[in-house]
Amino acid sequence: MREVEVKALVMDPTQNMPVLLLRDLQSNKVVPVWIGQPEATSIAMVLQNREFPRPLAHDLVKAILKDLGGDLDMVVIDSIQDSTYFATLHIRDHLGKTHEIDARPSDSIAIALRLGSPIYVSEEVFQVAAVEMPPLEDDREKDFPEDRFRAFVESEMKLADFKKFVSEGGV
Repeated sequence: MREVEVKALVMDPTQNMPVLLLRDLQSNKVVPVWIGQPEATSIAMVLQNREFPRPLAHDLVKAILKDLGGDLDMVVIDSIQDSTYFATLHIRDHLGKTHEIDARPSDSIAIALRLGSPIYVSEEVFQVAAVEMPPLEDDREKDFPEDRFRAFVESEMKLADFKKFVSEGGV
C-alpha cells in the first residue's frame, strides 16, 4: 500500500466533474479520483478549514465515531472495477476491535480528512491509476492553478484515455 495525501481538488474540464488528486508520498505520482459534487463540496470545506452551520453527513459520521469511542484508523482505496474505485474504512471501536467497512472513496476521504486519518491506495490501484505529476514551480504551492491543470489533463494525463483504459478492462 502507498500512503497518499489530497494534493488538489479540481474540475476535470473535459467532463466538468470534480477530481481529487491523491499524491503518493514516496513518488511524484498522483491518483486521480472522480467524485460527485456533494462530496467535493464536503471535502473542499475541510481543505479550506470552513464549516457549515449544521453538520454535513461526514461531520455526523465523525461525531458518531467519537461519541461512541471509536476512531478511523485508515482509509484504503483498494480496487477499481468498471471505472469505479472502491474503498474500505478501517474503523476501531471502543473495545479496540477493527471493522472493515465498504465505502465510496469520496466519502472515505471526506471522513478521513475530518479525523486526520491516513489515506492509502493499494499497490494494484496505484499501478493502474497513478500518473506522473508535473513538477511544480514552487514546492510550497498547495493546488494546481486551473490553467496548469487543464494543460496537464489535455497533454500528459489524458483523462479520457485513462477512463477508456480502465473501462475496457485495463485494470
